[in-house]
Amino acid sequence: MEFSIKPSTLKMIRTSFCILVLLAISNFQMMESHKGKGSEGKIHYSAINCRKHSAVITEFGAVGDGKTSNTKAFKEAITKLAPKAADGGVQLIVPPGNWLTGSFNLTRCNNPCFSGNNGTINGQGKYWWVKYRSGGFKSITRPYTIEIIFSKDIQISNITIIDSPAWNIHPVYCSNVIVKGVTILAPIDSPNTDGINPDSCTNTLIEDCYVVSGDDCIAVKSGWDQFGIKVGMPTQQLSIRRLTCISPDSAGIALGSEMSGGIKDVRIEDITLLQTQSAIRIKTAVGRGGYVKDIFARKFTMKTMKYVFWMSGAYNQHPVSGFNPKAMPEITNINYSDMTADNVTQPARLDGLKNDPFTKICMSNINIALAAEPKKLLWNCTNISGVSSKVTPKPCSLLPEKGAPVNCAFPADKIPIESVVLNKCSA
Repeated sequence: MEFSIKPSTLKMIRTSFCILVLLAISNFQMMESHKGKGSEGKIHYSAINCRKHSAVITEFGAVGDGKTSNTKAFKEAITKLAPKAADGGVQLIVPPGNWLTGSFNLTRCNNPCFSGNNGTINGQGKYWWVKYRSGGFKSITRPYTIEIIFSKDIQISNITIIDSPAWNIHPVYCSNVIVKGVTILAPIDSPNTDGINPDSCTNTLIEDCYVVSGDDCIAVKSGWDQFGIKVGMPTQQLSIRRLTCISPDSAGIALGSEMSGGIKDVRIEDITLLQTQSAIRIKTAVGRGGYVKDIFARKFTMKTMKYVFWMSGAYNQHPVSGFNPKAMPEITNINYSDMTADNVTQPARLDGLKNDPFTKICMSNINIALAAEPKKLLWNCTNISGVSSKVTPKPCSLLPEKGAPVNCAFPADKIPIESVVLNKCSA
């Protein structure tokens, strides 16, 4: 069984995603109801914290027929349930059906949980993509499906998101975030439909997700130019594991280009990439400042790739003028190990910055099988330094193999969020 949330009309679609964007800030939970054996209609779910109070959206007059606007019902539910949030938490149950709604706002609480038995959120993004491509946006931009701001102890699990107008999941300035068992689907030519974008977040786990996207499946960020430098909140303690990604025009995992607050201590493992432009792409530019460092990636399986490794210091998009041209990014201690790739056009394109090289790049135990017509220059390397060990085809001279075999580092410890055990809850 599944539920879907959709805007009721094209006129309302402009604000429809505030429903999910702001829903996730509250101590409310939106989830699907289902019956298990002997459950007497109870809802069973896993969560960081169970909720003491619950209500069903139909109690507030909502109708899940795919035609009726439920905006008023959602707003009324939130208003009436909000006073109970401080007393053990509240969950708002959305039973099977198609629930159309405009925007509504949730604030007040931490520990948001957005979950369902693979219930579907339909963003109806086509309207937005057509308008975007026609230059229809001047003073506004497209909304994100789920955006969580200044919150902690966040759980987004067991849902499917389709056709987001732009980014799908965007936690920003958050801590203790779990994104688990999420399926994200968008046409491979849809603009800026990034899958999951942790932005200036600490202690985040992304696992067991499947993403088909027109942009990066995962894009790690921490602020743009002088604004990110001023805020100074890095993305750190990030674990990404058991991800399957398809994105022919973008990366499996991108670091940047908005990285001015810094990105560090990122662990990435057990990744499957199919028909994806690049595996890991580091994007930055003069004026960014900040850093990308202590990145550890291993156990990748890849098929049909334009690049495996891609680093660029020339991602020169800037939101406004006034950035500091002397703010140089630091890219260092980047570790890749235990990877296989098949049907690859070019193993690596690694372009650091003049007078600001990317350093301490390590590659070990990597086997790349080339496409039928690969690039003549297999390893395109400038302004980088590092080492390699047991890498095929042989890397560029800036990544020499030195002496005894090297195993690139991967931390033995866990970040705190990886040790969290979800509670079994019911309502």
